[in-house]
Amino acid sequence: MTWLRALGGTARAGVTIERTRLEPLVALRAAAGVATVVGLALWLVSPAYAASAAFGAFSAGTATFQRSWRPRKLIALGAGGSLALSTFLGYLAAGRTVTFVLLLALWAFVAGMSWAVGSTAGIVAAGTVAIMLVTVTLPTSVEQALEHAAVIAFGGVVQAALIVVFPIRRWGAHRDALADAFAAVADYARRLRHDPTAPFDPEAMMQARKAATLTPSQARRRPGFLHGPRGLAERVRPAVAALADPRVGAPAEGPQRDRARALLKATADILDAAARSIRRGTRAQVPPDVLEVLGTAPDDEVLRGPARQAAVQLTRLLHEVLATAHSGDTHARPGAAGEKSDPGLLVRPAMHRLAPVVLRTMRRELHRDSPVFRHAVRLAAVASLGWLLGTVLPLGHGYWAPIASVMVMRPDFHQTYARAVGRFAGTLVGVALATGVVQLAHPDAGLSGALAVLSAGLTYLLMRTGYMASQCFTAAYVVFLLGMGGETWHQTVRDRVTLTLVGGALAMLAYLLFPAWETPRLRDRLADHLAANGMYAAAVIEGFADPGGGHRANVRRQLLASREANAAWDESFGRAKKEPVRHRGLTRGEAEDAEEALRSVGRAAMLLETHLPESGAPPVPGAARFAEALTADTAKAARDVRERRNPDWRRVEEALEEWERADGGEDPVVRRGAELLVSALEDLATAVSRTPLEQDVESSRREREEQAESEEAERREEARRTKDRPRDAG
Repeated sequence: MTWLRALGGTARAGVTIERTRLEPLVALRAAAGVATVVGLALWLVSPAYAASAAFGAFSAGTATFQRSWRPRKLIALGAGGSLALSTFLGYLAAGRTVTFVLLLALWAFVAGMSWAVGSTAGIVAAGTVAIMLVTVTLPTSVEQALEHAAVIAFGGVVQAALIVVFPIRRWGAHRDALADAFAAVADYARRLRHDPTAPFDPEAMMQARKAATLTPSQARRRPGFLHGPRGLAERVRPAVAALADPRVGAPAEGPQRDRARALLKATADILDAAARSIRRGTRAQVPPDVLEVLGTAPDDEVLRGPARQAAVQLTRLLHEVLATAHSGDTHARPGAAGEKSDPGLLVRPAMHRLAPVVLRTMRRELHRDSPVFRHAVRLAAVASLGWLLGTVLPLGHGYWAPIASVMVMRPDFHQTYARAVGRFAGTLVGVALATGVVQLAHPDAGLSGALAVLSAGLTYLLMRTGYMASQCFTAAYVVFLLGMGGETWHQTVRDRVTLTLVGGALAMLAYLLFPAWETPRLRDRLADHLAANGMYAAAVIEGFADPGGGHRANVRRQLLASREANAAWDESFGRAKKEPVRHRGLTRGEAEDAEEALRSVGRAAMLLETHLPESGAPPVPGAARFAEALTADTAKAARDVRERRNPDWRRVEEALEEWERADGGEDPVVRRGAELLVSALEDLATAVSRTPLEQDVESSRREREEQAESEEAERREEARRTKDRPRDAG
């Protein structure tokens, strides 16, 4: 992608309004928290303290809207505490420019590194940098700094208390994640009716697993209904795929295909009903004709062979789904998934045990090639430079430049540039609206506080509709808040618009000078994707070689690793397509072909997983040799992809030939699945392989580049020696 197209794409993304489900009650509760602390501070103390308290309550409320599976009240408390700490430390260092700049750079660097933990931590940490820049201008003594820090923390406490007192959709995010998983499988079953080899996006399954990873406290309180259904959705997915695929399931045409389509439609309807039941907390409502299809499926004489086997398994799973959904027990007593009663619980560290995990995660990112490390360096440099620049420029409120930079910067190019555009556009509109209101109404401190609370509520309401929309009312909120503190509108509008533009430009320039492009890492991501999918397929084949060997746990582990690698590849490739740089060793077309081939590998392994034998079944001849060859060739092929060599699947092909000779073609499912695997692996090799001519051209190009670099180095050295040589006095 060219720079012009990339910048145009980021500009459009920055001003795009997204259609999403609003949460008016949650927004109203968060706005009530801001109103509570502003009102109390105005009544009991002063407008300056009300501004500090409002900053804390607003930021803590904003933090609760970030995607996280921890309780929102803990996020509010954590945000309020970290905001208070940054305010106090910032004031202690604010007396000397050098000391404050060093503290600001260190704090911003740590905030940037917190992206290693996740986006929620990164966004909350960026807010602490912004609050350090603003509130250090309010206190005039250490005692006042402590008081301002306390009222900021109080804002977080109020938000947490409101979440406890007025809960809205308890476990709502977890319910939605589980419901989305069922809805994703339902959509998959519906698409399989028309496209038997349709792809499945595992993102909803991954989010459901993350939602099911609980702290010990959450495990004791989780409703019983959220405990088991996720496993059912996981098992239904390969069953519907095996039934629909004409290579290992129902034939492409004829009565079996018609019966398979009817069962797939019933599956989709049942899973949709289960999703609604989970999301709304009500009993599932399934049409009678759907239940009739499900009731006749076990005695169905139309389906035969592997298709019948898949249909029987699918029917059994759907009965389990109905038994769970019909109970309507979405408000079951807590403790059903407690730690002691559920040894398979997915455990998340409690907040007080999180520090060592965070430090280890950050330490792993402390290297030059890490996007998180490079983001932290950029953030530290831009925050410090922006603050110094804001103090030098003949404008008031110079902290707006570094605040704009800090709040828009992200570890990747597209989000940073899009948010910079969105922030400037939103700020321009928001300041213009707020300015008009101030000029017409001339509000006092009380009315300014009320307008600030209204703006905060609209920010919360539009938080997920696009960055520009939320920033519009955030800008208005700040103007009203500063007006409440006694600053007139003309002291903030022009300065803030100009400095916001400066801050956005600094953020863009920083990424340009010290980028973290995703494009050069595509081959590594592709190699990881290949390794994970190959090991998943090998684990499934091993289950046929040794049915009593307990391979199902290994299959599950490799499946999860495959999903993580697939998600990493999708994210990396999605970012790379928006970057104005090219990969010299992997074109976009090659990457798309390789991605399609790897999806076929994963699909073939999934189809085989459906037919894994139970313990005690006889081993499948040739499976052990094939699994061993697949494991070895996968490891070598991953290295080849990283090092730009052509992958070779010779051992896998030879093992398949031996397998065919060993069982005489009597296995209609397992060996057919192995053939699909080999075909997909060959497609992958074709996608990333280069002809000898292309390899020679690449080698010649590298030699020319190395020679040019050597000659350039010699010229620079000669120029340096000429410059350093003493001139003739004559």
